[in-house]
Amino acid sequence: MSFRRRNIKKQQCEAVVGAQCGNAVLRGAHVYVPGIVAASKFMKAGDVISVYSDIKGKCKKGAKEFDGTKVFLGNGISELSRKEIFNGLPELKGIGIRMTEPIFLSPSFDNVLPSYLFLQNLPSAVVTHVLDPQPGEKILDLCAAPGGKTTHIAALMHDQGEVIALDKIANKVEKIKQNALLLGLNSIKAFCFDGTKALKLDMVKDADGKPPFLPESFDRILLDAPCSGMGQRPNMACSWTLKEVTSYQPLQRKLFTVAVELLKPGGVLVYSTCTITLAENEEQVAWALTAFPCLQLQPQDPQIGGEGMLGAGLSFEQLKRLQRFDPSAVPVRDTDLGSLGGARLEDLVWLANKDCIGFFIAKFIKCKSTEKDP
Repeated sequence: MSFRRRNIKKQQCEAVVGAQCGNAVLRGAHVYVPGIVAASKFMKAGDVISVYSDIKGKCKKGAKEFDGTKVFLGNGISELSRKEIFNGLPELKGIGIRMTEPIFLSPSFDNVLPSYLFLQNLPSAVVTHVLDPQPGEKILDLCAAPGGKTTHIAALMHDQGEVIALDKIANKVEKIKQNALLLGLNSIKAFCFDGTKALKLDMVKDADGKPPFLPESFDRILLDAPCSGMGQRPNMACSWTLKEVTSYQPLQRKLFTVAVELLKPGGVLVYSTCTITLAENEEQVAWALTAFPCLQLQPQDPQIGGEGMLGAGLSFEQLKRLQRFDPSAVPVRDTDLGSLGGARLEDLVWLANKDCIGFFIAKFIKCKSTEKDP
């Protein structure tokens, strides 16, 4: 996907969609009927429509026009008339507007070779390689939905071993199971369970293999933690409050504590977020190294993102062992994309960071001794 905005002529006939639908359209989706909030009075099937997103949720359902805060998403062809969309009958679920000129070139991969392909952002694929799962291991994906990293872990293990995927939202767990079935991955077991409660404290071993689990049960653990999501792009959300951002840190630490307890000595723990804040990333690493003397920060392979950010008290050597994708920190420069076939590695790294989501990765190993990381 390219994040370069296109210049598109706006049409007189308009439709307004909700912010969640707007996010999906920015990332390559068509407009489905439930997402349409308003439409011009005389809109009919076959019309060329300019689509806008109501980012503040102020537009009334069924409105004929909207003068509030809205963001242009591009043009499309209406599949239905205004009357059909807002007819008062049970809600339609199909495509309402087929996007033909989105402002960002992000083609949809929905139902394109679904048994072979699973679309992921570059950092999401990198983090699983950093975890480096091996055949025969028992691996925990602590906050797994919708299962992109879970299925990638199973694929890298050649579907040999056991991948436990947890998420506390039932319909998201069903999505993980569906993806595993679609891709023919038998090593995945998905459970609807709160990751903060995944540690069994009574030390009575269960034979069913369901959560919670005994301490030191897993060879490797991925904690792709809930976060403020400030690295996601394109995104209709244009502001976050300090309270919203700082609210994630306690939850992340609860999950991290559980992960350390569940990890075997010598095991690998990878912590990642799709945000760019110091509080949710480098500060969490600094806290973890102090709170858990058994943890040592490890180099990462592959190392495509930049180094960690100053400000959390980590040494320069420790910052080099972190991996941060932050497009806002990459200087703009002209690059001929057609000449990248023989490009240097540093040029490819620059391009990867410039044109991807914001993301953070830290890799730890749990040692038997309490020797501190340098």
